[in-house]
Amino acid sequence: MRIPLTTKILSFVMLAFLSVTGSAQKPDSRYIPKEYVEITHPDWSRNATIYEVNIRQYTPEGTFKAFEKHLPRLKNMGMDIIWLMPIHPIGEKNRKGSLGSYYSVKDFLGINPEFGNMQDFKHLVNEIHKLGMHVIIDWVGNHSAWDNALAKQHPEWYTKNKDGNFQPTPWYDWDDVIDFDYDNPAFRKYMTNALKYWVKEANIDGYRADVAGFIPVDFWGNARKELDQIKPVFMLAEWESRDLYKKSFDMTYSWTLFDKLKDATTQKKGVGGLVEYMAHDLGSVPRNAYRMAFVENHDMNSWNGTPKKNFGDGLEMAMAFCGVVNGMPLVYSGEEAGLDRSLKFFDKDPIDFSNLKYEGFYQTLFDLKHRNQALWNGKYGGEMIRIVNDKQDKVVSFYREKNGDAVLPFFNFSDEEVTVTLDTKYFQGNYTDLFSKEKVSVKDKYTITLKPWGYKILVKN
Repeated sequence: MRIPLTTKILSFVMLAFLSVTGSAQKPDSRYIPKEYVEITHPDWSRNATIYEVNIRQYTPEGTFKAFEKHLPRLKNMGMDIIWLMPIHPIGEKNRKGSLGSYYSVKDFLGINPEFGNMQDFKHLVNEIHKLGMHVIIDWVGNHSAWDNALAKQHPEWYTKNKDGNFQPTPWYDWDDVIDFDYDNPAFRKYMTNALKYWVKEANIDGYRADVAGFIPVDFWGNARKELDQIKPVFMLAEWESRDLYKKSFDMTYSWTLFDKLKDATTQKKGVGGLVEYMAHDLGSVPRNAYRMAFVENHDMNSWNGTPKKNFGDGLEMAMAFCGVVNGMPLVYSGEEAGLDRSLKFFDKDPIDFSNLKYEGFYQTLFDLKHRNQALWNGKYGGEMIRIVNDKQDKVVSFYREKNGDAVLPFFNFSDEEVTVTLDTKYFQGNYTDLFSKEKVSVKDKYTITLKPWGYKILVKN
């Protein structure tokens, strides 16, 4: 049968059309958006908060057993992840102070006798788990104490100066430690196995990695893979870098947020830097990355002053801000008690918990975080949407919503009373003030007077 030329032409055109439309129906994989974060966060981290524990200073005894007594209180306050500062024996050679730095590790597989023994530590981990919380420990992978046995057994695992001698980390006053060399495959294997040891032996749930950015990213990527084969772990990096999210860490520090909050309070630099931070957080940080928000941690407390010094009369507002901004809020040991001094780092200096000044504040704030999906972490929470107001130089206002849950917080970053009108055309509805429980109806415009350093967190009904 002879096919007419017109039919042949028509068939060719149809095939070409189908080819084009087919490719439209099945997009080229090169142009499909891909999630940058390749790791899977533990389910329990989605709406989690984190609490840093300084065992040495937490109680007069300074032991695991003594700290255990505080666990029910911390659970009631709304804490989910208990982060323990380094638990390992501390080096004696070139030691600073009477007790030395937690970050000068003498034995990566041992327990600091100052705190207790392995049995005590395992008991603490079990008690944390019984209360539905999780525990991570501080890991110091960049360096060791001078008298760590590895220095004699494997001197090739350390960096050397031009004279061929061990050296502290360059550029810092860290002369009580010596640097590891991650170019050595055998050392990488040792350190990975040491990380796995505590997950297997004590059933911990992950790590906070000290100066994580000083250690090669590929080491962390492999370590995370091997750890996850044991159990889903949670990894916090003491760093602020996007590349660490891809295959290694669930969360990094948000040093920049701390700095911008300080700039906007005691430094009187206005809110421009803070608004810019929020824009960058939305535009450049992977959607499924966690960032840790804080007004204090052990470094800030010991070396940069107290929260009151850093944030002045704006302290409580800054604390509230960290509870509702994109990120996981951190509370440091004693912060809930209004700790008003810098703790000694190398010597004994117990915290006074007799007056829990901010316990109720955090309890209310974290209860909201647990039940309101708008405040959950990473992609599980709602994106921050800026709300325009007529006092942009003083008031920061935004909106977050997820699966029907929504919050509308606004903050007065000035020492003056401010009457502000917000453009809430797209955020209308009935709300409840988180702390006062006042019922609020928000129309297309919402006007409110805020006290100096005042704030409001409205929760949509």
